[in-house]
Amino acid sequence: MPNISKWFSERLKLDELPFFRTPDYMYHVDYWLGALVAAAFFYTVISGLILLLYYNPSQGYASTEFIISNVPYGSVVLYSHLYGAYAMIILAYIHMFKNYFGGAYKKPRELLWIIGVLMLVLTLGASFLGYSLIGDALAVSAVDVGAGIISAIPGLSALIPIIFGNYDTGDYTRVLALHIILVALIGLLFIFHFFLAESYGMKPSRKAKPKAPAVYTKEEWSKFNPWWPRNFVYMISLVFLTWGFILLIPNALAYVNNLPQFLNPFLNPKPAPPPNSPAAAHITTYPPWFFLFLYKIADFTSDVLIFLLIGVIIPLIYLIIVPFLDISDELHPLRRKIFTGIGILMITYLIQTTMWGDIAPGVEVSIAQQITAYLPPAIIVALGLAFIKEPKNNVKKAMSPITPILFVIVAMLFAGSVVEVIEFPSLFTASITIFLGSLFLAGSRSIYKIIINSSNENATQVPEVKRASKLPMETKKKLAEILISILFIMSVVIVAQLWTIPPTGYASNMFGINLGLVLIMLGEAISLYHYAVYKKPNEE
Repeated sequence: MPNISKWFSERLKLDELPFFRTPDYMYHVDYWLGALVAAAFFYTVISGLILLLYYNPSQGYASTEFIISNVPYGSVVLYSHLYGAYAMIILAYIHMFKNYFGGAYKKPRELLWIIGVLMLVLTLGASFLGYSLIGDALAVSAVDVGAGIISAIPGLSALIPIIFGNYDTGDYTRVLALHIILVALIGLLFIFHFFLAESYGMKPSRKAKPKAPAVYTKEEWSKFNPWWPRNFVYMISLVFLTWGFILLIPNALAYVNNLPQFLNPFLNPKPAPPPNSPAAAHITTYPPWFFLFLYKIADFTSDVLIFLLIGVIIPLIYLIIVPFLDISDELHPLRRKIFTGIGILMITYLIQTTMWGDIAPGVEVSIAQQITAYLPPAIIVALGLAFIKEPKNNVKKAMSPITPILFVIVAMLFAGSVVEVIEFPSLFTASITIFLGSLFLAGSRSIYKIIINSSNENATQVPEVKRASKLPMETKKKLAEILISILFIMSVVIVAQLWTIPPTGYASNMFGINLGLVLIMLGEAISLYHYAVYKKPNEE
């Protein structure tokens, strides 16, 4: 392998690429969340181009059904394309909030952060339009809501035919064109975002760079691992794993017959009935799940401008200007309590309102109900952050900032679930309340122990308990090599029978399931190869 690596490096001049080097400790997935988002984006683009060969926008629903029923493995591509967009949205949120709490928007990464926020907005817009191209009852309802919001804003009614065209007649030509335009804009911003990220490098850990600006010097970068081949190998493992799950999950769900209709917004990748069919009258119309929070906020007020301010404009403006509001050089979340509290509430309200939109879609919400739902989380956040002490520089082992953040988020969700189980009692809301309550109880005990220990002046003097002896690294690498062989053999066995699966019909989704499993196994095998070949003793 080293000779092959050297051959490629010389022929392709890989050592001359302006990609950052990587310190040993960064080979953990939380440093590579941006790569996961990019992997989901590329899969969605590739699968979308394949679908574009068969999709006829002038007959949206009929064309979608044709792809599912008549195009070889068309349902595999279509369902995974849908879930590729879902994966991109979820991963983008995780990537954004991880960087938010870590202060990655601070100098010199302000522009990098702003571009990332704009890419998230474009991703939500492109996903909404792509979801609408299905042309089923749910998609038409979602477009109706979007068109209604636009038409309620004075002077913007003329935009409806420009954006949506004649969607009410089943013609989605204009929607498809705008969908492609937004995806192209995401691609252009991604290139800019990528090269800015490469110029600054990944944000170092707080142990290495506790203050902003958190960047390594050129002398420090020169001591780290080059991009080729280690970073490339690690990145490919993440790409295969991401693509594998994007293929596996929707095709496994599609393979399950007769999914309950109420699972459609979240779990069923199959289209709903066409909008004018008798069956469409018996389903609950939802927007796409990633807009359920906006759908519910629309129930708070009849004034569209207030709705837009609450649900879109204020959060977006805050995320864009936060680098210029939080101007301190502190990176620790507990030394930026106001911004940390706002971030916790944003996550809590996003999840809470999304769940509310699923449980009670289209049900008007009074001001009293809004206060009951959203005031307790704000109080808990304020009290929680007030009582959690800031870390001291002289303490060797401080509490991880993720611990209180996760605890407060669970507390918020538990408080919200209690309100919702009272307002909308059901087995579903009761189960969520019990689950979140158990997490809250367990977290309370852990936080209590941490606070008690931190208040003890002699806590840091307690001798460390010796860890159980670990396997030597050489033994682990031998085990990794054995697992690589097993995974490779299993992949070959699955690939050998892939071509026996019918290309159309109900059974064709088994092709997507098996192909997803193969990619997951290959991704894990490459990850084990990375461990066996490149892992160093100091990384243990």
